Amino acid sequence: MLTPQLVMYEDEVRRIQAVADRLQQDSRSRAILVVDKNGQLIAASGSAADLDTTSLSSLVAGNVAATGGIAKLIEEEEFTGQFHEGKGISVHMTLVGRRVILVVLFDKNTTHGLVRLRVKKAGTELEAILEDVAKKASAPQATNVFAEITDADIDNLFND
Repeated sequence: MLTPQLVMYEDEVRRIQAVADRLQQDSRSRAILVVDKNGQLIAASGSAADLDTTSLSSLVAGNVAATGGIAKLIEEEEFTGQFHEGKGISVHMTLVGRRVILVVLFDKNTTHGLVRLRVKKAGTELEAILEDVAKKASAPQATNVFAEITDADIDNLFND
């Protein structure tokens, strides 16, 4: 089942990008991706430009969905964190605010402990941004100026 699409404004995207940039520097990681649960890339930092971020984002979202299924089978609500250790690059994934996945790709230039510590702080910052997004989404929408226009008004506009 798809998660409802996040609707973000430029300000929130800029704030998320700043969190990703700071996390990449503070954790000494190679790359940071912020992905929604549908697999759409929201922000990327570090050497992410060298990666196929579209495929990686989709696979990360699929991985989180699959482990969510495992969690339900063993009567857990969900797993909020995952870690995959490779020979050269390791991956740390954290579910933030049940809406986005924070992905950290790192190598031997840092430690998993430092990554976890920095991710915790970044996750708190991202949760605050996601709360702002939710508030904007639930705020009453501005009056639709087109709602009052009738078919007769349109006909009159073009028949003069």
